[in-house]
Formats: sequence, structure tokens, C-alpha cells
Amino acid sequence: MKILVTGGAGYIGSIVTEELIQQGDEVIVFDNLYYGHRAAVHPQAAFIEGQLSDRAAVKAVFDAHNIEAVMHFASYTLVGESMEQPFMYIGDNVTNGLNLLQEAVAHSARRFILSSTANLFDDPERMPIDEQERIVPGSPYGESKNILERMLYWLDRVYGFRYAALRYFNAAGASPSGERGEDHDPETHLIPLTLQVALGQRERLTIFGDDYPTQDGTCVRDYIHVTDLAQAHILALRALDEGSRTYNLGNGQGFSVKEVIGTCREVTGRPILAEIGPRRSGDPATLIASSEKIRRELGWKPKYPDLRTIIEHAWEWHRTHPHGYGD
Repeated sequence: MKILVTGGAGYIGSIVTEELIQQGDEVIVFDNLYYGHRAAVHPQAAFIEGQLSDRAAVKAVFDAHNIEAVMHFASYTLVGESMEQPFMYIGDNVTNGLNLLQEAVAHSARRFILSSTANLFDDPERMPIDEQERIVPGSPYGESKNILERMLYWLDRVYGFRYAALRYFNAAGASPSGERGEDHDPETHLIPLTLQVALGQRERLTIFGDDYPTQDGTCVRDYIHVTDLAQAHILALRALDEGSRTYNLGNGQGFSVKEVIGTCREVTGRPILAEIGPRRSGDPATLIASSEKIRRELGWKPKYPDLRTIIEHAWEWHRTHPHGYGD
């Protein structure tokens, strides 16, 4: 299949691209390199640098390639930033997505995978969180994904446009090949921040609160290996001929902040200084996904479900790429 991957120079998009190419698909990566890295793009993928805000540039990609499917990862993704710049998120994320969708419809590329978010569930009533949970976006970022999900619903109704919206929680780890991993600026995710302390790039780590109603008082989150996440995207793509679908993606088990830090100490063999700070506003005590639906319908099963393996793969990437793709 010939597949357009927007944001294919980013963390998740680049690893999905790697997996697609290993399965024999032809991939065109479209990325503005705002978050992504040219070095992250698989050498067998065609690369086009461009802006989704430029409708003519998006049209040119579809005109030049007989694209059969789209995987859409390109997005502003920082929850905190979206609270400070809501127009950039609700505006640009939505407008860019609509440019892409309009050209996909116009060129009959009617298979679409949306990289959505667990930030749709700011105040869940049940845990683990399944697809029936009420949607209460936790930020303008989450709202932008919700708007795109609703647009996809109507495109399916009107045009028979097949889509899968994949809401995932905390992607972590690196490709088992060791060639692609997490390189964000600024970095906001717990595992790479902790490993930066192990590498001596940070003096210490701050734990935001230790008085939550959890086993050790720190927040509990569901971590999913980025390669397992990539495989879920590909399985969903292959299943679109049987109809559109929505899935929550996670391991179905949670790990506390202290558990993550402790496992990082074990894997790296290095002391990692951590101090307790005040809670951050809006952090729920526990967020765990239910992935029962995708397991039942598509037979998806994480290959790397345990926290130690996730951190081992992440550590191998950060140890060999201490400055990310700048190395």
C-alpha cells in the first residue's frame, strides 16, 4: 500500500514508518520538522518537507503520488502549551487536519488513521478507561483531537471515508533496532527526563506530589511501548475495509512515578536523584487504558508490555544518542 505519513519525522510517526517499510509498504513522509528530525526518517521513505497549513503543498503531494491511505501524526501536542495558546491548537491543529482531509477525499484516499489522545478523558468515571467513557477534553489540545474525530465521523457518513481514531496514553521506549527514539525539545515525558538524570544531563528529577491516593502516593500512568503502538496503527489500517473504528491503546496496567524511577535506576545502574515537589494542577491520580476492544477485534497483543523492557529500549537509545538525533 502507498501510505502518506504526516509527522513521519517525529517520535511515533518515524517508528510507524519503519514498521510499515519492514512490512513492504511504500511510505511518503510529510513533515515540517518543527518537532521532527530529518535523521529520524527511514532512508527508504520518500521525504517531503512542507506545511499542512499550505493547502497547495498538501494538494501537490496527493497529485504527485497515488496515495491509498493516510496516517496523521503531525500536530502540536503539548497540553500545557495549549492552555497558554489555545488558538494555535484549536486553530492550527484543526485547520491543518481539515486541509489534509479535504485533499484525501478529493483524491479518493479514503483510509485514514488519526493519532488521537487520552486527553479526551479529563475526568473519567471508570478505570480502566474504555471507548464508552464520556469525552471531556482536558485542554485545547484534547479538544482539537475531539473536533477531528467528529469530522471523521461525518466524512464516513457522507463519503464512506474509512477511519480509525486511536487514543493512546503514554508512548515510551524506542525501536528495538536502536535507530529511532524519543528526542523532544523541550522534553516533558517522565522516562526520558529520568534517563537524562542518569546520563548526567540533569541534576535531579522533580516528582510532582507524593500524597495521591495510590500505593506509594505518586501518580499512576499506563505506559505503552512505541513499537506496540505502531503495530496497533498498522492493524487498524489493514482492518478499515471492514469499517471505521475507535480504539483506546495502553497496556491496561499502571506504574507509579516512583516505580518508573526505581526501574530506571535498576536498568541504568546509576543513581538518579529525585525530589518531591508540589502537585501540578490538573494531574489525576490514576490514568489506565482499557485495550480490550482492539485485542478482541484485531488480535492486538503488546509484544513489550513490561516496564523494564520499555525502559531498557529507551535507555539503549538515550545511551547511544545522548544528544538525540544531533548525534
